[in-house]
Amino acid sequence: MASVGLIYLFAITCCYLFLWPVDRSKVLQSLRVSWKSLLKMLPFLMAIFGLVGLFQEFVPPELITRFLGKSSGAGSLLISAFAGAISIGPPLAAYPLAETLLKAGAWPPAIATFIFSWTAIGIITLPFEATTFGPRFALLRNGISFITAILSGTILGLLL
Repeated sequence: MASVGLIYLFAITCCYLFLWPVDRSKVLQSLRVSWKSLLKMLPFLMAIFGLVGLFQEFVPPELITRFLGKSSGAGSLLISAFAGAISIGPPLAAYPLAETLLKAGAWPPAIATFIFSWTAIGIITLPFEATTFGPRFALLRNGISFITAILSGTILGLLL
């Protein structure tokens, strides 16, 4: 997985080097924006990696297998959907935690449901969404996303 990150880093570095002679001021502004984004996300990422460490050391794999394993079936999809829905932080933070759960024995469809739910459902942000778009829109969007998260996990299970 680290090699994929290095490939992305290399490709983006090449883009910056290619664009440097074209418009240095835009390249520098882009780097400033990127740096600010990194600084904003850093606390979330550090918290997620801390949570990953806690999971790895304090949550026995048997417990993860019991609630999120294949033998739990639809129950694991529901638990994963709820866990993702109440999670906060940037979507990319879901992946390290999902990887830890998968390595500890979670069922891949449950992990797919968790990731989809984390990225598409906003229980914590529901009041803001309802204020901005109206309660009907917010509830329908989140409800449909919840069902879609479970369906995506189910479809993945059928394909694997």
